[in-house]
Amino acid sequence: MPLDAAGRQSFELRWERYSPQIRAALTHLYPGREREVEERLCALLLAAFKARSPELRRLDEERLLRPDWLQLPEMIGYVCYADRFAGNLAGIADRVDYLTDLGVRYLHVMPFLRPREGANDGGYAVQDYRSVRPDLGTMDDLEELATVLRENRISLEMDLVLNHVAKEHEWAQRARDGEQKYRDYFLMFPDRTVPDEYEKTLPEIFPDFAPGNFTWDDEAAAWVWTTFNDYQWDLNWANPDVLCEFVDLICWLANKGVEVFRLDAIAFTWKRLGTTSQNQPEVHDLTQAMRACLRIAAPAVAFKAEAIVAPEDLMAYLGRGEHYGLVSDMAYHNELMVQLWNCVATGEADMAQAALAAMPSKPPSATWATYVRCHDDIGWAISDADAAAVGVSGFDHRAFLSDFYSGEFPGSFARGLVFQANPATGDRRISGSCASLAGLEIALERNDGEGIDAAIARINLMHAVMFGYGGVPLLYMGDEIGLLNDMDYARDPAHAEDNRWAHRPFMDWDLVDKLPDEPLHPARRINEGIRHLIDVRVRTPQLHASIPSDVVESPDSRLLILERLHPLGTLVEVYNFSNQTVRLHHGVLTYRLGYSARELIGNNSYDLRPATIDIAPYQPAWFVRR
Repeated sequence: MPLDAAGRQSFELRWERYSPQIRAALTHLYPGREREVEERLCALLLAAFKARSPELRRLDEERLLRPDWLQLPEMIGYVCYADRFAGNLAGIADRVDYLTDLGVRYLHVMPFLRPREGANDGGYAVQDYRSVRPDLGTMDDLEELATVLRENRISLEMDLVLNHVAKEHEWAQRARDGEQKYRDYFLMFPDRTVPDEYEKTLPEIFPDFAPGNFTWDDEAAAWVWTTFNDYQWDLNWANPDVLCEFVDLICWLANKGVEVFRLDAIAFTWKRLGTTSQNQPEVHDLTQAMRACLRIAAPAVAFKAEAIVAPEDLMAYLGRGEHYGLVSDMAYHNELMVQLWNCVATGEADMAQAALAAMPSKPPSATWATYVRCHDDIGWAISDADAAAVGVSGFDHRAFLSDFYSGEFPGSFARGLVFQANPATGDRRISGSCASLAGLEIALERNDGEGIDAAIARINLMHAVMFGYGGVPLLYMGDEIGLLNDMDYARDPAHAEDNRWAHRPFMDWDLVDKLPDEPLHPARRINEGIRHLIDVRVRTPQLHASIPSDVVESPDSRLLILERLHPLGTLVEVYNFSNQTVRLHHGVLTYRLGYSARELIGNNSYDLRPATIDIAPYQPAWFVRR
């Protein structure tokens, strides 16, 4: 489609604005070839720009005028598997009223591109990036879903696996067939000499069922780099052909209506001998190049980094130094999620206070993705330094959390499953739904009314922190109605060896339909609590994600206290993680709010002249000046 004068001008202005970012990144990545690669990218972007629909071009203009669209308090995220939520992509479109009624403005549909048959790492072993898993629909269904969501002001997010492809992918097949161009897309070695050198410093991701990082392939007659599983072949991003392939692919998917790309396994994309081959500087050059390309071809699109890494490495994914503000728009706040479960297990918030206070500041233009649970296991990312700050051993505390959430610790209310135990390191990750880990499953089995109340209060409390911390809060499908572990996963041969499927249940629509008639049902109580938090959040401007949550030193170890210094007024958040009433000295609030305050969640006014204010067990409270 030829461009009119206005379209040509728009493309040229965007190229002029963002091509220096592309050029700078290419200079670091492919010295000596940067001009050639830049010309290739320009041609790809022009073709994608021409192919973009009028509706999506309008969205581009809206986002250019409202670049903080991801940071608004109204951005409420929801995460689901298409088949487990509604059968397929068309089924999600049919359920859009449920999402809009809940307040969702951002929908992450878990992997739906066509994976390899058989074991496929939950869909992350992609065989074809340009087709949908057959049982979920077609690319036409994806485009229709994106359209329906967009009409309802919901942005569609999808997973884009960057580090690897399935060994059945066309590129891998052609590499096996001996085409040198495609062999250069991968990291292939004729013997163990080089792999053994790399292995000296590489960790094992799945030691139980995928030990080592290289796999021998008879057809290719080579050792192939396979970080995750033997059927997932790592790509060679040092080859600019791989970058060009992915820029073309992302533009194509963006033109289908995808608005957010979750950059899966991004930390692993660049390899370097003598390192862990994670978090290498070139990873951020790659992201900068791809993001600048999308700012030209489809500026309505955002990137989310799937970087579950240490805090000292995480900020680089949101932009630091020369990449400040130029890489991913969003990243997961894994530290917050881990500390939430730590606080719930211990009834103490002092470690969370220390860990969150030590987090480096993110760029104001970047956004956290906050969450209580996700599709993955929980790895106990409690650093030795954070543990030492409160006088405990990091190794022992991580072991305690594994024991507690697997139900092995005396008095534990949790019912979880150990995932990928590593005797060498003591690492024992945990699978389990939010409700089961928070104590609802055991309380229901025992018909324990007080236990049910406590579990619901914990669920509500953790979600309040998620909604109040700042960023895009991600509700994981079923948590809004307290779905429990689904132990039927073990009956499915494709899932039996991976107990993470226990917390990936099918949506219980029968239960949803019953909620209006069941006012005392735990699912109804959880649902009402979450809906209320969403309603309060969207009316609270202080929760704009450009404003950081600063940790306030708490006078009581059971309380986590945060403040957000917004131009419209300070918001003070107080969270009691214990099952006891805590008397908070009024100075924490009066210093910031004066002697008259309003608490938003309970919609109560407070005279703060008395010396203390009571914070009830498991109570979340958001205070502003009255």
